[in-house]
Amino acid sequence: MSEIIRRDPRKEWIARNRLHPDHLSVLAELGEGTAATEWMGPNGVIRRNPHAVGFIGPNGLKRIDRSGVQQAAASGRAAGAGHKAASDDRRQVIIEEPAFVVAVVPDMPGGRLSSHDRDLLGLARQLADADGERPGAVLAVIFGGHKEDTLGDAGIDRLLAFDDAAFDGYAPEARLAALAAVEDELAPRHWLLPDSKLGGAELGRRLAARLRERPATGVWQLEQDGASALGWRCTARGAAGTSDIQRALPRVVLALAECAEPVSETRHAARPLALAQPLPPLLGRIEDLGQVAVDPAGVALAEAEFILSAGNGVKEWEGFHQAAKVLGATEGASRVAVDDGFMPRDRQVGATGTWVTARVYVAVGISGAIQHLQGIQSCEKVVAINLDPGCDMIKRADLAVIGDSASILAALVEMVQRQREEKRDAA
Repeated sequence: MSEIIRRDPRKEWIARNRLHPDHLSVLAELGEGTAATEWMGPNGVIRRNPHAVGFIGPNGLKRIDRSGVQQAAASGRAAGAGHKAASDDRRQVIIEEPAFVVAVVPDMPGGRLSSHDRDLLGLARQLADADGERPGAVLAVIFGGHKEDTLGDAGIDRLLAFDDAAFDGYAPEARLAALAAVEDELAPRHWLLPDSKLGGAELGRRLAARLRERPATGVWQLEQDGASALGWRCTARGAAGTSDIQRALPRVVLALAECAEPVSETRHAARPLALAQPLPPLLGRIEDLGQVAVDPAGVALAEAEFILSAGNGVKEWEGFHQAAKVLGATEGASRVAVDDGFMPRDRQVGATGTWVTARVYVAVGISGAIQHLQGIQSCEKVVAINLDPGCDMIKRADLAVIGDSASILAALVEMVQRQREEKRDAA
């Protein structure tokens, strides 16, 4: 039998076409369980996939898996299963008596781990697992209730939850007092917090001042110091992101997003933990008066968390505006809808408009041009409403609804209004 390797031009084409529905499964097949980073082209030239997970770009940065593709490919499951993919096939790790503790204080917006939080936990695992003979435990300190069912899959060994009402809302003093109590009782080797606008940046700096430590901020990379088996050096962004600063790793670290790979190969216990001593009376000088109602129409697209976006398929514009008002969504639009004069230019979403990072993005009547898909690539959940089941937006969406957009939006508005009336009557 001939040993000549036979090429499949169709599979090679699918591997290069990220919008093809079989793209991820073909990548897994070509890469023998992981996304292929290189393959032989039709002219004998080695082709490289710069979008593959783990690919080292020209700036020396490694792409980080945000989608769970690696886990899904390794287990043979369908792509897009997210962070929970292949969790049952992961190696179970239980640390009974840790040599030390690495404390992580995630932001957890909406009660869930963000991608930034998962990166931070991956960084904590690097520090905790550096000494294989005497491993440490990753302790997650969480304020308020949470909605996560698989905290162990994110790399958490111990979980300390403060769910008292005093920690709700903006309460930096109360949270700092709780972290000080954790410091007194457990003395973590390192404190890791996200350097974010959601509270982690402020709380981390307050904690460093309380502990009289000089923190490392804007950290995006760790590497072991050759002078010591357990020594670490960190690289942080400085001068408004124009230069890198290297220094020995301090106790308090404020890290940027994509500072490390999220945990994907192991499952941890996430055992609940309680402090031996009760917290002292929390007497905060700051009172949170609650959130201020904001008109969604006045929120900038780049800052909106819930966007209802219209495209060429929307014919009933009055119904679209009514739906956005009832749902409390910020309005967006495709370039076609803007060029036709139905929406203002500042509402255009896409590479030629505004790049959005919404938690929920609802695309109504948008086919999914490549420029538009580039603009929504950082959205957490995408819902598509379209008549064409084969359009690119349907392939990108986490949830697709096939049908007339006007009828679907009208039914959605009616359902929301009915539920609100029922809650009001019950109250």
